[in-house]
Amino acid sequence: MSATNPSSSATLPVVPAAESAHAGCASCSVYRAANLKKLGVTMDSWDYVVALAGNPNTGKSTVFNALTGLRQHTGNWPGKTVARAEGGYAYDEKRFKLVDLPGTYSLLSTSLDEQIARDFVLFGQPDVTVIVADATRLERNLNLVFQVLEITERAVVCLNLMDEAKRHGITVDERQLVRDLGVPVVPTTARFGKGMPELLEAISDVATGKFVCRAQRFEVEPGAVKPALDDLMAMLIDAYPDLPNPRWVALRLLGGDESIVEALRSGELGTLQGFGAREPNVA
Repeated sequence: MSATNPSSSATLPVVPAAESAHAGCASCSVYRAANLKKLGVTMDSWDYVVALAGNPNTGKSTVFNALTGLRQHTGNWPGKTVARAEGGYAYDEKRFKLVDLPGTYSLLSTSLDEQIARDFVLFGQPDVTVIVADATRLERNLNLVFQVLEITERAVVCLNLMDEAKRHGITVDERQLVRDLGVPVVPTTARFGKGMPELLEAISDVATGKFVCRAQRFEVEPGAVKPALDDLMAMLIDAYPDLPNPRWVALRLLGGDESIVEALRSGELGTLQGFGAREPNVA
């Protein structure tokens, strides 16, 4: 194969009834493309969309450039002053669009960059999310890895800066990481092009379903929180049947994430998913 650069009593808002007619098509490719378009990504002539996430200073931009070469352009996120880059490449007769997300340490939406990255992974539902991690600071970088895996398990960890790790006498057992995380882990030194063919293959394998990810998630919460969490999850599932990972959204609501609260109040949560909400049954 080759690659070429080419509180439980709350009620949830109801989206206008006209949108509910599309509920049955929420998961089809047409609506998925429409959701991505709202986030500023056009999928014309592309087979898969890949999100590129990572902490600052992990070499994420170098990975982006190594994958896309000259086939890239820059702009701003819709309605935001935050810059973003998109690019593309061909692999095994398929075309992949790569979207470079803002560099963030978490997806908890404490900054605009974090909100943009989180919204794209949650609402855009990319075919693959590549998380670039610094092999010399793996413990710190795994925070973002686990947060992404809480939202989606269709992910690949790009273990970058392996040359720096070797220089510092750091050894990383990537095979054990694969077993621990449940997703592909690819060691790379992007600035020298090392590991890029393997990264391309891993992305393709996840996108096409050749590699079935079984992401490890921490589903443990305090006993006092569980009843409220279960009630809120039930309401979310009733209102938004196709919502990706309602548990994660419920946890963010319980945590007071104002951006998620506002997305519910405004109906944006339903709009971005391409389906309408129906009024939940609340006792």
